[in-house]
Amino acid sequence: MYPLRELALFFLKLGTIGFGGPAVHIAMMEEEVVQRRKWLDSQQFLDLVGATNLIPGPNSTEMAIHIGYVRAGIRGLLVAGTCFLLPAIVITTAMAALYVEYGQLPEATPILAAIKPAVLAIILTAGWRLGRKAIRSITLAGIALLVATAPVFWPGNEILALLGGSLLGYLLISRQETDNSEKSEKPKTGGPMAGIGLLAAAPAAVPAKTLLAVFLSFLKVGAVLYGTGYVLVAYLEGELVHKLGWLQSDQLFDAIAIGQFTPGPILSTATFIGFLVMDGQGIWMQIAGAAVATLGIFLPSFILVALTGPIIPRLRSYRPAAIFLDAVNAASMGLMGAIVLKFSYPVVFQLNESMMPVGIEWISLLILLGASVASLRYRVSPALLVLAGALVGLVQLGLGV
Repeated sequence: MYPLRELALFFLKLGTIGFGGPAVHIAMMEEEVVQRRKWLDSQQFLDLVGATNLIPGPNSTEMAIHIGYVRAGIRGLLVAGTCFLLPAIVITTAMAALYVEYGQLPEATPILAAIKPAVLAIILTAGWRLGRKAIRSITLAGIALLVATAPVFWPGNEILALLGGSLLGYLLISRQETDNSEKSEKPKTGGPMAGIGLLAAAPAAVPAKTLLAVFLSFLKVGAVLYGTGYVLVAYLEGELVHKLGWLQSDQLFDAIAIGQFTPGPILSTATFIGFLVMDGQGIWMQIAGAAVATLGIFLPSFILVALTGPIIPRLRSYRPAAIFLDAVNAASMGLMGAIVLKFSYPVVFQLNESMMPVGIEWISLLILLGASVASLRYRVSPALLVLAGALVGLVQLGLGV
């Protein structure tokens, strides 16, 4: 029981102070788990990092789950993952309740409006950094560009576009491989892809705002979320705004801002959205909506880590899996680029009733540029950038701007 208590205390602490996104979380884990506690050696830790990049789901959450599994088996897996997520879930649920009560009041509008360009800068700079690593060839650039056009010509089907682009990328890259030792191998993606196809169709049967529909929608996203938590914006925008019509784009963007401002994984945004979707059905239904959305989006990570944990060394050396991962990451970057362009339009420009630009939002543009420089050049924490945006909004509110 002692290892379980150690895991619980460590990941509760990390989940409470873990501002700054997956890279920061993983750096904190390496310092504590490898350097100080000696639970893993450096090579074991690197093996786990590599494994999280080969399966869907949020990397830092899956790292926590992996460490729990290595330390104490299935019980450790459950304890580590749950304790890492719990602080963000509690904080985000409380903030969702405040948002429903006060977030749509005119007095809060300047604050939320000033936060949005900061969030946009965070997504933009994350996409830039990740894209430089993910898009390493003309083929991968073409896949990213193809998937980036999906929201324009095929709105509401971002997940299918991601899967289609990933499979196309795998086929194109595989044809370019000439090593005879790799030609006989095939990627083990048929089973998971078939399951994902069923998940993609499942919510269509229950489009109403029911707990089952919320659970299935977030389960689908959690099952195919590759690349980074920031791609979550594109997935949820296609699913909840376009396909189901449960949220407005502004509400989704506010949810992402809350996810940035709270500790833990950005996917805790799902908790906020689950609460928001059930607005008007009573506080207990709202809490239940937050709970099932959270369960849906994180459940695949727990299952996939339990399945892949014992075979991590083989995954790292399996060339077809690496090829498929390259294609998935490029497609994910395409989705991220599309969502940056979509959200930057109303943030940077003043729009008329026909959604045509009639001017520039200079304050928002300055926040966007300043936050982008702070993030790219000085690696300022996302939480601090969002806080700075909120402070600008408070100043505007005080001045009546």
